[in-house]
Amino acid sequence: MLTLTPAAAEVVRTLVEQSEAPDSGGLRIAANDGESEGVALELSLVVEPEALDETVEQEGATVYLDPGAAELLDDKLLDAQVADDHVTFVLREDMGEEPFETFVPDEDAWARRNGHGPH
Repeated sequence: MLTLTPAAAEVVRTLVEQSEAPDSGGLRIAANDGESEGVALELSLVVEPEALDETVEQEGATVYLDPGAAELLDDKLLDAQVADDHVTFVLREDMGEEPFETFVPDEDAWARRNGHGPH
């Protein structure tokens, strides 16, 4: 099962608390295998999980994984790096290794979801 570092859990918790549904919301990770060079992962804040999503809850943070992402991320570690104006999520095999994959959420989408942009 996907594991969250304390930093990732804090970021996810903060994002969900600032969202439209702080009680049922979470960060959703979905696999999109339409990419020509492998599988792309899509991150989004959602109000609730979809029917087949797996739920990962750690340190008060909720992450929903679609079936494809759940399988792909089964043995991965989700970390987060926070800068002044953005968050970068990083997938690792374990804490000591180089990043497996790095994700920077779409700034416009995150700003809208958090009430900081045009609606």
